[in-house]
Amino acid sequence: FESYEQDFAVLTAEITGRIGKVPKLVGDDKKQMVANVEKQLEEARELLEQMELEVREIPPQSRGMYSSRMRSYKQEMGKLEADFKRSRIAYSDEVRNELLGDDGNSSENQRAHLLDNTERLERSSRRLEAGYQIAVET
Repeated sequence: FESYEQDFAVLTAEITGRIGKVPKLVGDDKKQMVANVEKQLEEARELLEQMELEVREIPPQSRGMYSSRMRSYKQEMGKLEADFKRSRIAYSDEVRNELLGDDGNSSENQRAHLLDNTERLERSSRRLEAGYQIAVET
């Protein structure tokens, strides 16, 4: 069980490091890193399954301590998967923006265009009203 724990600790440290690198990479490097992290997460899940089997083989009097360790490892695994999901979502947002040609200032640009168009519409409305007034007076 202790050797599985050591393997799990090393694997989770590697996964954590790679998850941190995912948002900073671009293109094929990023895709490759995502694929590597997915493989490592699968390895970690398999390692947890092996650890669970080992805990079942341990005598009942000392099983409680190992069961609590397993719960903490499962929580850690859940946290890693959530972090990876967040980093992948950031990755997919970047890809979407890259494909659509959006940049970080797109909302500011859209707002500026909206304000310009609103001003142009107001000027045109004023001209139409002035023309209507002239038509009514004549």
